[in-house]
Amino acid sequence: MRLGGRLAAAIDVLDDMEKRHRPVAEALKDWGLSHRFAGAGDRAAIGNTVYDALRRKRSGEWLFGAETTRARAFAALMREGGRTPASLNAELKDDRFAPALLSEPEIAHLETFAIDDAPAAVVADCPDWCAPLFEHAFGAAWVEECAALATRPPLDLRVNTLKADRGRVLAALSASDGRATAIAPQGIRIPPIKADGRHPNVQVEPAFQKGWFEVQDEGSQIVAALAAARSPVQVLDYCAGAGGKTLALSASLGNHGQIFAYDSDKTRLAPIFDRLRRSGSRNVQIVTDEGALGTHLDAMDLVLVDAPCTGSGTWRRRPDAKWRLTDRQLEVRRREQADILDHAARYVRSGGMLAYVTCSLFREENSDQAEAFCERNPAFRPVDHRAFWEAVFPGGGSKVRIDQKAGIVLTPLRTATDGFFFAALERAA
Repeated sequence: MRLGGRLAAAIDVLDDMEKRHRPVAEALKDWGLSHRFAGAGDRAAIGNTVYDALRRKRSGEWLFGAETTRARAFAALMREGGRTPASLNAELKDDRFAPALLSEPEIAHLETFAIDDAPAAVVADCPDWCAPLFEHAFGAAWVEECAALATRPPLDLRVNTLKADRGRVLAALSASDGRATAIAPQGIRIPPIKADGRHPNVQVEPAFQKGWFEVQDEGSQIVAALAAARSPVQVLDYCAGAGGKTLALSASLGNHGQIFAYDSDKTRLAPIFDRLRRSGSRNVQIVTDEGALGTHLDAMDLVLVDAPCTGSGTWRRRPDAKWRLTDRQLEVRRREQADILDHAARYVRSGGMLAYVTCSLFREENSDQAEAFCERNPAFRPVDHRAFWEAVFPGGGSKVRIDQKAGIVLTPLRTATDGFFFAALERAA
């Protein structure tokens, strides 16, 4: 396929999402199944344009002066590919599968409007109702922090030290342009996609099949390392999901101690079984019924709560979620988080730690939630988070946002990871 056909296909996918209210991954998969002539390179290029259009939906519409899928797709192609209106029209003019060329009014609008002159929420590429939430979280830096969520993400891997080391995995993936991560000690980063490129399918590599590494954002690796900082012996991962942090904890503890992986949603927990077998983890027990945890009340050195949240820190990877999120959903999540924290705290032993993690950047889900929990549960108090960070990652404090009492925030702008929040809450001895 030439550029015009790819661009037209991207617009079709965006139209399908809008009309049928479908997730982006589902719409792209269905397009590929119904257009089997498209090669892997075509599908990757179309996917890039669709994801870029969703990440920068508001700014693309503003530049074109039109709230249309055409405006979003054209703007994405121009901004990521470095094309001008004239050069883009020149590429499209002889392609019979291309959408209509940029019109004179569209070109005039593009030449008149610059993104730097746009309203703050447009520059930030976020819904209007989210702007106060980001300003509450980041103050004067909120636009820059939020705009970083509209950039392309890297592909991060975590080396499984139960089976390999970072040098060995880097050698095995030498063709993938991987390099050591800046903070996570066992991380490997493959840089963000450029132009119409695509990330390598690392899960078909023999090294992955052997369990040498897992796909995991560096931010997730960092918060898992913070949770394991005190080398706990008895651990409960209370919202284990697919098991990413469970696996990281298991490797961190060198297969020693005992980790209980629990999630109230058995469907979310299902992938953990295969992942554990591949990883060689032997210190993990899967728990599907919370009643089975009754004998472990007041017994855990560490209870990790990776709470369900709005996922605002993952908008680079899931940009369609940004535009589906509502203030009502935020309130539902906040109630769930408070309930989960109160339930999970029952398993923390005297002198133990409750680690509260989200992949959100909203204070309402993060520090506000942790502070409210401590008010309801006076036996718990926050650690000195600055000292806690320095003990695990000495000298790296400038790459994160640390509030000594409230917690630690990782962001795409400052940490170059997905957005995460971490708070360590100690139970008094």
